[in-house]
Amino acid sequence: MEKYVYSFDEGNASMRSLLGGKGANLSEMTNLGIPVPPGFIITTEACKAFYANQEALSDGLMDQCFEMIKKVEKSTQKEFGSHTNPLLFSVRSGAVVSMPGMMDTILNLGLNDQTVEALANKSGNPHFAWDSYRRFIQMFSDVAMEIPKYEFDDILEEIKEKEGAKNDCDLSLEGLHEIVRRYKEVYKKHKKQDFPVDPVEQLTLSITAVFKSWMNPRAITYRRLHRIDDTLGTAVNVQSMVFGNMGEESGTGVCFSRNPATGENELFGEFLMNAQGEDVVAGIRTPNDISFLKKVNEDIYYTFVDIIRNLEKHYKDMQDVEFTIEDGKLYFLQTRNGKRTGKAALNIAVDMVNEGLITREEALLMLDPQSLNQLMHYQFDPEQLKSVTPITKGLPASPGAASGVVAFTPEAVKKKHAEGIRTILVREETSPEDIDGMVLAEGILTARGGMTSHAAVVARGMGKCCVAGCSEFRVDEKNHIIKSKSGLEIKENDIISIDGTTGNVYVGEIKKIEPQLSGSFETFMEWADKARKLNVRTNADTPKDAKIAREFGAEGIGLCRTEHMFFDEKRIKTVRKMILAGNKNEREDALEQLLPYQREDFAGILESMAGYPVTIRLLDPPLHEFLPTKDEDIEGIARDMNIEPVVLKDRIEELKEFNPMLGHRGVRLAVSYPEIYRMQARAIVEAALSICDRCEVHPEIMIPLIGDRKELAFVKSEIKEEIELVFQEQGKRIPILIGTMIEVPRAALLADEIAEEADFFSYGTNDMTQMTFGYSRDDSGKYISDYISHNIYKVSPFETLDTEGVGKLIAMATKLGRGANRDLHVGICGEHGGDPHSIEFCASIGLDYVSCSPYRVPIARLSAAQAAIKEEK
Repeated sequence: MEKYVYSFDEGNASMRSLLGGKGANLSEMTNLGIPVPPGFIITTEACKAFYANQEALSDGLMDQCFEMIKKVEKSTQKEFGSHTNPLLFSVRSGAVVSMPGMMDTILNLGLNDQTVEALANKSGNPHFAWDSYRRFIQMFSDVAMEIPKYEFDDILEEIKEKEGAKNDCDLSLEGLHEIVRRYKEVYKKHKKQDFPVDPVEQLTLSITAVFKSWMNPRAITYRRLHRIDDTLGTAVNVQSMVFGNMGEESGTGVCFSRNPATGENELFGEFLMNAQGEDVVAGIRTPNDISFLKKVNEDIYYTFVDIIRNLEKHYKDMQDVEFTIEDGKLYFLQTRNGKRTGKAALNIAVDMVNEGLITREEALLMLDPQSLNQLMHYQFDPEQLKSVTPITKGLPASPGAASGVVAFTPEAVKKKHAEGIRTILVREETSPEDIDGMVLAEGILTARGGMTSHAAVVARGMGKCCVAGCSEFRVDEKNHIIKSKSGLEIKENDIISIDGTTGNVYVGEIKKIEPQLSGSFETFMEWADKARKLNVRTNADTPKDAKIAREFGAEGIGLCRTEHMFFDEKRIKTVRKMILAGNKNEREDALEQLLPYQREDFAGILESMAGYPVTIRLLDPPLHEFLPTKDEDIEGIARDMNIEPVVLKDRIEELKEFNPMLGHRGVRLAVSYPEIYRMQARAIVEAALSICDRCEVHPEIMIPLIGDRKELAFVKSEIKEEIELVFQEQGKRIPILIGTMIEVPRAALLADEIAEEADFFSYGTNDMTQMTFGYSRDDSGKYISDYISHNIYKVSPFETLDTEGVGKLIAMATKLGRGANRDLHVGICGEHGGDPHSIEFCASIGLDYVSCSPYRVPIARLSAAQAAIKEEK
C-alpha cells in the first residue's frame, strides 16, 4: 500500500508538496534539533485519494496512523486513550501553500470522561485538565462537526458571569464540570447522538474534517483569488499536545522574527501565561508583548530569541512561529514564512541583502510584484476591515481604496466636487463621455464590464481606484438607485467604499492608509533593472500620465491612444462634425480645426518622454463612441453644420453598427477616409520637429487593427506621403518608425507578410483575446466566473494572457515577423503588459518590451526581473 503517513523525523523542507507547508517545516525543525513535540503527517496524496474515493479515507490509512501513534507513545512515554497516562494530540490542516479558510486547529484530542480524570491525577491539576476538556469539546464540535461556536461561547460567558470570573482561568472546578456537561448537551442536540468518547473515533472524524475543509467555499475562493491549484490537496498534522494552560510556569504565544507591518528588524509577537493558543488571538485576555517574556523567564526568552533568529537564517526569510511553554520547557509548534505588508516586504528584502543573509536575486524573488500596489495606492486600514463585511464583490479593475457619496452622473460628480464632497462615480458601464466625472471622482464602480473595459483601462491609466463588473448590482441611472439581487438598495448621496485591490464593496466610510515610497524602493528597483532583460514602457495619453510613468521608471510610451484626446469639451463638437460630415471637404475642414490641438498634444507627450520612444496609435475606436445621443447635443451640432436636426439624426442612424467592435474602426477608417490618418501623421511630425532642437524625440506611428499586408501598405503610403510633405515644408527631417498593432488573429497568421511593411509589431492583447476567444471583453464578466468555478479556466483570459491560445499566436507571429524582418522590434501594449504571469511569458518568447499603465510600471519592472532570474536558474 502507498505510504500515506510520515513521522516528523522522516520528512524535511523539500517535501512540501507531499507533507504540506506546516508538516515540511515541522520535519525540518525536528531535523535541526529544535524542540518540537513529536507527531506525524498524513500526506496530500491521502487527501487526493479521499476525494477520488467519494470522500472516504483510504483502506489502511488509519492502520498507518496507529503505527505512528505507537512511535509517539514510545517517545513521550504516554499512551493514546490511557486511563492513567493519556497521550493527547492536536490536529491541524497543512496545505502546500498557507491559506486562510482551511480547517482551524483542534486541541486536546483524546480527552473523554476517563482520560480527563487521568490527566488531572497525572498533572496534579484538575482545573487544567477540565479546562482542556471543555476546550476540546468546543473545538471538535465547531471545527470538525460544524456546530455554531456561539452556542458554546454563550454557555461559557453565562457561567463566568454566574461565578464572577473575569477570565477563563478564574472559573471554579465545579463551573468547568457544568460547562462540559452543557457542551455535551449542545452536541447531542445538533448531532442526535452523544459526544464521541473513543479517541480513535475522535481522530478519524478530525482527519476526515480536515480533508473536507479543502473544498469548503472559503478555501475555494481563496485559491481562485491567489491562483492556487485545486488539485494540490491538504496534509493533516497530528502532533502530541504540550500544554500552555498547566499553570503560571506554562504559556503560549505567536511571534514574527521581524515587524510584519514595517519590516523593522525586531521581534514582533505576543504571549500569555497559563493559556492555550486560542486565547492569544481571541482577545479575551490582553496578551503581553514578547519582550515581557524576558521578565517572566529570562532563560527561556534567550533560548527563544536564539532559535527564531536561527530559523530566519535557515529559511532566509522572515519567520512566523507558534510556541508553547509547558511547565518551564519551550516547544515550537510551527514556523512559516510570515505574511507582511508591501512596505515590510520591501524593507525586509533590502535589509536582508545588506545583512548578508540573501543575494540580490533572492531578494527580488521574495516579493510578490502585486504587493507593490500597496506602496503606490491608498489601502483600507486592515484593522477596520476585520469588523466590516463587503456587500458585494466585483472585479479588482484598478488598485487602491476610495470612499465617497454615490454619484450616478459625471455632472453630479462635478457638482459635488465643487462643493468639496468626495464621490464614487457609479455607472452601469462607463463611456468616453464620462471622462470628466472619472477624473474628479475618488473611485469608479460599474455593474458591467471586465478587466479591460473602458472603466478599467481609463482608471488604471489615471491611477484611480476602480471596481468593475459588479454583476450583483443593477444600476438604475434614471432613478439614481443601485439595486442588488439581495434586495439591498443604495441611493444617491449614500456613502460607499470600494477596494480596487480586492474588488470588495462596502457600505459606509472606511479609514485609509496613505501610500509611502521609501528609500528601499529605489534601491530595490535599481536591482530589478539590472536583472531584467525586458524593457518596460507605459500606456499614457497625456503629459501628466507620461511624467508619472517616467517617475516610476518607464522607458518610453508603448501606447498613446489618440482617441482619448478627442473627448475634451473644446474638441468633441469638432470631432463629431468630422464624423458626421457629408463630404470630404466638410471632413477636411473639421480635421483642419483639430490639427493644432493634436499637434499640441503630441508635442507635450514627446517632450515629457524626451530621449525615449513614443508609440502613437492612430484613431482606433468605433465612430459610434463619439456620436451625440442627447437631443440638445444633436440640435447644437446641426446648427453649427447648418443642417436640419432630422438630417443629422438620419446620418447618425446610418453610422450605427450591429457589432461596432468589429466594425468601421482602426485601419478601416483610414481606408475609407485617408485624410483622418494623414491629419494625425502631420500633427505628430510637426510636433516632433517643433521640439527636436531642444530635446531628443523618437516618435513611432502605429496603425491599428491590420489584417492584411496590402491594407497596411495602402495606409502606410498615405501616411508617408504626408510625412514627406511636412519634411519639405519644414526643411528638416527626423527618423520616424511606422508599425502596426497586431490584434486580428489573421494578422498573426500572416505576420511574415505584414512584417515586410512594418518597422515594429505591438500586440494589442485586449482585442486579440476578444477576437481569438470570440468573447466580448465588456460582457464576458457575466459568464467567465462560471468557467472559473467549473475549473474550465483558472483565471479570466482578459486578466492573465492565455498562453496556450493567444500566446501561441503571439509567439508564432513574433517568429514569423522576425524571420521576414530581422530589424523588427516587438512588444505588447494590452493590459496584460502589467500582469506578472503574462510578463513572464513575454520574456520567455523574447519580446523586446511590455507596456502597461503608469502605476503598474514598477510591477512590470520587478516581474521582468523575476522572469530573467528564473530563466537563468
